[in-house]
Amino acid sequence: MTTFDNASGAGINTLAVHAGQAYEPLTGAVVPPVHFATTYAQDGIGGLRSGYEYSRGGNPTRDALQEQLAALEGGRHAFSFASGLAAEDALIRALLAPGEHIVLGNDAYGGTYRLISRVLGGWGVGHTVVDMADLDTVARAVAAQKTRFVWVETPSNPMMKVTDIAGLAGVAHAAGALLVVDNTFASPYLQNPLALGADVVVHSTTKYIGGPSDVVGGAVVPNDDELAGRTGFVQFAAGAVSSPMDAFLTTRGLKTLGVRMDRHSANGQAVAEWLAGRDEVEAVFYPGLPDHPGHGLAARQMRSFGGMVSVSFKGGAPAARKVAESTKVFALAESLGGIESLVNYPSEMTHASVKGTELAVPENLLRLSVGIEDARDLIADLEQALAQL
Repeated sequence: MTTFDNASGAGINTLAVHAGQAYEPLTGAVVPPVHFATTYAQDGIGGLRSGYEYSRGGNPTRDALQEQLAALEGGRHAFSFASGLAAEDALIRALLAPGEHIVLGNDAYGGTYRLISRVLGGWGVGHTVVDMADLDTVARAVAAQKTRFVWVETPSNPMMKVTDIAGLAGVAHAAGALLVVDNTFASPYLQNPLALGADVVVHSTTKYIGGPSDVVGGAVVPNDDELAGRTGFVQFAAGAVSSPMDAFLTTRGLKTLGVRMDRHSANGQAVAEWLAGRDEVEAVFYPGLPDHPGHGLAARQMRSFGGMVSVSFKGGAPAARKVAESTKVFALAESLGGIESLVNYPSEMTHASVKGTELAVPENLLRLSVGIEDARDLIADLEQALAQL
């Protein structure tokens, strides 16, 4: 079978199906087997077969997923973790020392902020929160401290802000810092930050990459050998690796990423446009709308606009809560990026950990993860929920 990687010139859908997925040589099975073994027999002391010793350090099923992830992001390396936050934690511990600093977007995911401020803050890592859209402010914040990372989500969670990745990379690199991009909302299908100058990409693979909401995972994709070596060492030393079954399920989901993201994007656009015409709605946050402040930038650095839509209501928190608790197709649940549509009340759910801070989410805001159902059914569901107001 032909080997496919990001240097092969193959398209992204071909890479998703074939990268790291060589046919099993004995039987010709087109789906590689899942390797559940925890340890591997050696041909004498130090005589490893195919480089495998113990599955915390390396596993063929996990390696296949990592090859697939690197190919789709255009990276030289990838590491698969037990969760997105485990991936972030390992990356920060690998590359930062106590006394160093992270400049973070002012609408970052609540779990990321909690990890940086409350867990790693106690370890001596400092942080500054800024508006990533203002590159001059970012530059000042980076210069004011011993900044090691500039950390951005684009589009952001849940306010759907779009950040200029290339511009931010220039700011970070001018100060000797690294740019880390959380690409969870866009997925590798819609956006490739490494090609725009980012140094590292992180993902919660639980979301769009996994697909059917049945496997938790995370990923770090660095484009530098030294960064990769240090990240891999921490992963091995601390052990937050994805299990063989989780790696297999993530690989299976990743193979259909393109077709799913096409439908997510089409449905997201339809839902956003419909919501924008409703009298009950105060604002719709979706980069596919021409009046979104980041629309032009998103059109340049993304292939499409994705399936995440946030919406605020004129009736305040009571209206947002009522709608969230009245939908029938949209399930009221944490997480995002699955094939099924979800509605989330960030202020009390995914972003409860940032209440009372400058990252606090408006209480009249809902976040919609628009799935792959028929768009007319999703709109009908939202219509009947709005009728309850």
